[in-house]
Amino acid sequence: MAAHPNLCIGKASVYANAVCSSDWMILVRCPMNPYTLLAETQRLRVSDGRQAPILEGCKTADRLLVLILPQLGDFDSLEYAWWLQRYAQPLQDAKLAIRAVGIGDQASGKQFCAYTGFSPDWLFVDPMAELHQQLDLYAGLSFRIPVLSAAQNAWFNLLLMCAGIGSPGTLSEVLRGYRGDRNAPQLIGDDEVIQAAPLPPLKGSAFSRAGGKGFQRPFELATLRLRNMSEALGHWKTYVPNARYLTQRGGTFLFDRDGTLLYEHRDRGILGFAANMSDPLAFLLAEHPGHT
Repeated sequence: MAAHPNLCIGKASVYANAVCSSDWMILVRCPMNPYTLLAETQRLRVSDGRQAPILEGCKTADRLLVLILPQLGDFDSLEYAWWLQRYAQPLQDAKLAIRAVGIGDQASGKQFCAYTGFSPDWLFVDPMAELHQQLDLYAGLSFRIPVLSAAQNAWFNLLLMCAGIGSPGTLSEVLRGYRGDRNAPQLIGDDEVIQAAPLPPLKGSAFSRAGGKGFQRPFELATLRLRNMSEALGHWKTYVPNARYLTQRGGTFLFDRDGTLLYEHRDRGILGFAANMSDPLAFLLAEHPGHT
């Protein structure tokens, strides 16, 4: 039977008007505001290990930013947190509440917060990516080789996605990290020292000799990503307690104080956590004086 273009056959997520039979659930495709689902969701909070509403304490904020992150050791999760730390003061000035849900457990979350500086009070963990599935976020490639376990199949699919298969934009984004980007800001201060094993410590001023100042220089972003990769691999079992969700991608949702959806971005591949990777927080801070 051919599927109707306005119907979705499968399990319920953020769609309304479900019509059920004994064998199928047929969903009329009329997307609900994801705020409804998020407001009803509880997950383990990293700071205290308690199951709590993920939007607890957000009612007084002018706007609410909800990040649904992949594995907490994923390139995208670590890089997104770096951008949030870079603009922590402008975000605070904007009276913005931030909450994040990532794939992992409490130990994963504590390691993530220790490395990135993200507040453990704002981070919740979802060990089996159930919220990602309910929000209908991209699960990544799902090829299955019968002789492999679920975790081994996830690794196989992740490697394909790293090569750009089923992961649009990944290869071009990797290359941008090496060649530089004059539309992106300078990422490393001249006096900042970067530890990115196996490279020796690098002072930020070294990148000036590779291209100048005031924009993302060649190899600058690639060096930050190498540091993130070293962190993830060095604590792999902590960051990834269950490898079967390696390919799952995330999403970004911005709401006003009434829960109206102002902006959303659904990741379609690795290193695709923002619509504008040159300036991932432009949708939040484009007109803010601290956004430079």
